[in-house]
Amino acid sequence: MKTSRYVIVLLAVATIAFLAGSLQIPRQAVKAAAVEVRTPLYYHCPMHPDYKSDKPGTAPCCGMALEPVYAEVPPAIEVPFGSIVVSAAKQQVAGVRVAPVERAGGVAHLRLFGRVTPQETRIFRLYVGLDGYIRDIAPVTTGSQVRRNQWLASFSTPESRQPMSAYVQSLDVLDREMKLASGAQQIAAAVANKQVAIDRLLTTGMSPVQIDEMAQTRVVAPTIKVTSPVDGFVVARNVSAGEKFDRGTELFRIADLHHVWILADVPAADVQYVKPGMTATIRVGGRSVPIHARVSSDLLAQFDPATQSMKVRVEAENPEFLLRPDMFVDVDVEVPYPPSILVPAEAIIASGLRNSVFVERTAGVFEARDVEVGRQIGTRVAIERGLEPFERIAVSGTFLLDSESRMKSHDQPHH
Repeated sequence: MKTSRYVIVLLAVATIAFLAGSLQIPRQAVKAAAVEVRTPLYYHCPMHPDYKSDKPGTAPCCGMALEPVYAEVPPAIEVPFGSIVVSAAKQQVAGVRVAPVERAGGVAHLRLFGRVTPQETRIFRLYVGLDGYIRDIAPVTTGSQVRRNQWLASFSTPESRQPMSAYVQSLDVLDREMKLASGAQQIAAAVANKQVAIDRLLTTGMSPVQIDEMAQTRVVAPTIKVTSPVDGFVVARNVSAGEKFDRGTELFRIADLHHVWILADVPAADVQYVKPGMTATIRVGGRSVPIHARVSSDLLAQFDPATQSMKVRVEAENPEFLLRPDMFVDVDVEVPYPPSILVPAEAIIASGLRNSVFVERTAGVFEARDVEVGRQIGTRVAIERGLEPFERIAVSGTFLLDSESRMKSHDQPHH
């Protein structure tokens, strides 16, 4: 009995020991698996750090055991709320480039749309002061180039004979007073009478050229001739051969195009930058050489409701008549701007009513920040509020940063 009891006790102890061992081994295995395995970079001698080896052993110089050297574990990065972390490798793949913010000034080019118009002070309207009809007319039409004193039309009217006869008579009176060596008062009266007769003829529509011809021939002309008062272009022809007309009718309108105006449409937000006397460049389609011009000394305050812009007048010399009335041209005005914070246009993330940039807080850590943008100057945009000089922002590859920011915002819990 004693022997049996002894055997039973031994079996129970063995069983308990086996079970305890089987439970302990997994716990130790789990604990060992939880230990992070780090691979040494190399081994070196603690007494002589210059000696390095790629495997463990002893230093040949002093016989000391070599110690492993591991890579340093980077400290945890504290990421501010709302910021994102992008590794250097991912930045390189996506083309993310970071640059400091700059404050700069200079000259911007304001590109405008303009229309050529004749200079108002160089437009000549040819009227008639009598009722009559067109006897003959020159083969000129709207757009034709004419020369000074070139004949344009002839018209007849019974009412013209009396003022022409009065002019011839005034010439005879003046000649007689001069020959008789009359007193100064009589001569002055004759000269005044001659001038009155000339004014009457000019009022009828007679040209100064024909008046001079009558002074030479002293013959009353059968018709009144209309001639161009200037070298220019016909911008309006309002009569035809055989047509009757009333007193005050405009027969022709001639424009001197040696000097023209360009009415440029300036957005209301930019009109404050355009000043009198500024240099401007006019470009005509199909012509590579620009035409130099300047902003007129007096700006037009007229607002165009059709284009929602202000009209600014630009003056240009036009010796070769390249600029014609109603021609559309491109106007480039050089506008100086004060120093301001400028960023590349591609750095701006525009989403609805908000504009933002990505500011680099530390290496690899970016923060989306709302900014207030101003006018665009070339390829850069002025920042009115939200950035300070020397802050570093992402100037390219912002699509990746915007995507990362949206994903993080989506993953964060909403309260």
